[in-house]
Amino acid sequence: MTLRQLPVLRVAASIFALAGLSVLAACSSSSDELAPEIIPESINESIVACGERLFVGAPVVLWTDPLGYSAYETDLHFARPPVGVKRPSSGELRYKPGRTNRQTGEVLVTPETGSFAQLKDALDMFVVHYDVCGTSQTCFKVLHDRRGLSVQFMIDVDGTIYQTLDLRDTAWHASQTNARSVGVEIAQIGAYPLNDAGNNTLSKWYQEGPDGTRLTLPKDPSDLGVLTSGFEGRPAREGKILGRVQGEGLQQYDYTPEQYDSLVKLTATLCHHFPRIKPDAPRDAQGRVLTVRMDEAEELEFGGIVGHYHVSKRKIDPGPAFDWRGFLARVRARLTAM
Repeated sequence: MTLRQLPVLRVAASIFALAGLSVLAACSSSSDELAPEIIPESINESIVACGERLFVGAPVVLWTDPLGYSAYETDLHFARPPVGVKRPSSGELRYKPGRTNRQTGEVLVTPETGSFAQLKDALDMFVVHYDVCGTSQTCFKVLHDRRGLSVQFMIDVDGTIYQTLDLRDTAWHASQTNARSVGVEIAQIGAYPLNDAGNNTLSKWYQEGPDGTRLTLPKDPSDLGVLTSGFEGRPAREGKILGRVQGEGLQQYDYTPEQYDSLVKLTATLCHHFPRIKPDAPRDAQGRVLTVRMDEAEELEFGGIVGHYHVSKRKIDPGPAFDWRGFLARVRARLTAM
């Protein structure tokens, strides 16, 4: 059974919640800016920007939905952690309302008076992360309840897209690029050095056998919040993929086909509605996607899709297994058809 075959009660609750989005909407937009992408769906397949729905074409769970995760919450989403586990103070924000120019301090979009046109001018970067948590439920628990951080989107192993904030608001996910960017955390245990410790970590999450490579979650998928009933995950490409990021040799299994499919659709939607986000990644002199951090001058000038490692020397996500070539080709093809 796929997510699209789930009972309406579980997946389509977002449609009823959307009726109240006008209360949350603080920005306005003209119909000619967004049509024909904003359309009603029996199952929600739209994200929200300035209170307006933008059609994606993949399953989306909003922060207003009963099954959603809200970065607007100022207390714990899950049960109180054990004594000694660090957590944010009650009432503490995990995001910054609106959008501000980081260099000048100019307010670009405010919840009260901002417009969709202003948001289009404010956004020029889409940052791709992996969560090192394995599932979106665990990701939100760590990001929101433990670290006091946020990200606009999470994509679970079955391809479900969770939106935790309206795009008008600034999530805390990629330090100096937060104000100009949208971020996504893809559920994945991540990349590791080429040693026994790395092998041991990956072997807990993946099993290679005669029928290929399987994702082996530590619990039943439904217990980890995965919405697709009986989901069985497999990497898009077989076996470990080796490569270098930030000059370090790493090993990683690929993302699931469901995740790539949803990410392509989400990315194309963002590039379509926010044209300063170009459908390309930072490249070297030979035209290859960079595997190291951009220099600061290049970062300031670049508008498009980046890995977390492109904007931070301390990061290696989305790792060597992320299929930049195939992903970008599919995004461009979808854009052409929009």
